[in-house]
Amino acid sequence: MNLDLPPGGILLGLGCDIIEVDRIRGVFERQGERFLARVFTEEERTYCLAMKHPHKHLAARFAAKEAVSKAFTTGIGADLGWKSVSVYHGLRHAPHVRLDAQGAALLAHVGATSILLTLSHTDTMAMAVAALVRV
Repeated sequence: MNLDLPPGGILLGLGCDIIEVDRIRGVFERQGERFLARVFTEEERTYCLAMKHPHKHLAARFAAKEAVSKAFTTGIGADLGWKSVSVYHGLRHAPHVRLDAQGAALLAHVGATSILLTLSHTDTMAMAVAALVRV
């Protein structure tokens, strides 16, 4: 079993977000696929909708996108779109961030080489912490 942690480095940005799962559930119930297509990548939608309680997983990914945008200090908008950040799972099921071209350009611009991410959720709350690092 490989228990090595990801490489450390210089911390360049840190972001955190917490959201109520019912907020995401409500938006999804009102807007349906329109909301999913605007905020989540296909990879994220496929993963979350296959889960027994998809709203918890959608909320965690929503929080991750917000946390990453806060780490960049841009928020979601012109510099970083909702789908610029996609959350997927690595070998040990740890969350990882995949960036689109816009996100990758922003990562290079701030001098970071990777994003560390952690997610957590309960039945009612979801949260994420993201760190921009240079290794």
